[in-house]
Amino acid sequence: MLIEIRHITTYRYETPARYSIQSLRLTPPSFEGQEVLSWTISAPGFEKHISYRDGLGNLVHLSAINTPHDGMVIEASGVVEIEDRFGIVRGLDEVAPRRVFLRETPKTAPDKAIRDLARSVSNGKIPADTLDCMHALMRAVRDAVDYEIGATHEHTSAAEALAEGKGVCQDHAHIFISAARIIGIPARYVNGYFLSGTLAPSEAHHAWAEAWVDGLGWVGFDPANGTCPTERYVRLACGFDAGSASPIRGTQRGGENEALDVKVEVEQQGGQQQ
Repeated sequence: MLIEIRHITTYRYETPARYSIQSLRLTPPSFEGQEVLSWTISAPGFEKHISYRDGLGNLVHLSAINTPHDGMVIEASGVVEIEDRFGIVRGLDEVAPRRVFLRETPKTAPDKAIRDLARSVSNGKIPADTLDCMHALMRAVRDAVDYEIGATHEHTSAAEALAEGKGVCQDHAHIFISAARIIGIPARYVNGYFLSGTLAPSEAHHAWAEAWVDGLGWVGFDPANGTCPTERYVRLACGFDAGSASPIRGTQRGGENEALDVKVEVEQQGGQQQ
């Protein structure tokens, strides 16, 4: 399947910024089942950007503006060809050893409820069949947390979302990752794009998790939709949680009272916009 993507991020400042720098994790990788056919990024100062691989293997573009500005527009777009690999992720340049994805972060720190959730699918130990256990965990997270836009925010932790019983894809992924790590299974956060007729264009930027399964490697699990990623998913970047996998991270001098607007359009080439 050919998927076209347009991701536009607009920043506006009430007072001008004197300087800003942005690290952009906005280029999808090519690996088995995902091939980037074309991709471009447009951003102020991007003509002088530098590129590098971060410690988790994500391609990062670093772009800076050193003149006064009252906002900026960052746009990434292109075409990606996807094949359904049943969620199995192979062919990526893996930089970090998988054990680092057992590391706890503030957003994935477990509480008693998450520990109980992990115990309900594993009896408190690494299971003999990791794949079945992760599928059970995916279903358990989805059953425990209803999908509700606006119920949480970007700083909501896994424990808070589980206690609330509602959230969005970021929350589902954080809870899954937290519980998997409790069981002893490395798990990481993934952001990307999702082609679905039920989502508005602004919601097509999606998040899910990947867990390590012996014999298969990294396998994707999307608790928000109760499925492993298919040909309708485009993988962008991974991290320990939503913060470290964020497509755009930056800072500026000045630029008070920032306003942010994000628009994501995802469509099948030759098909209907999603």
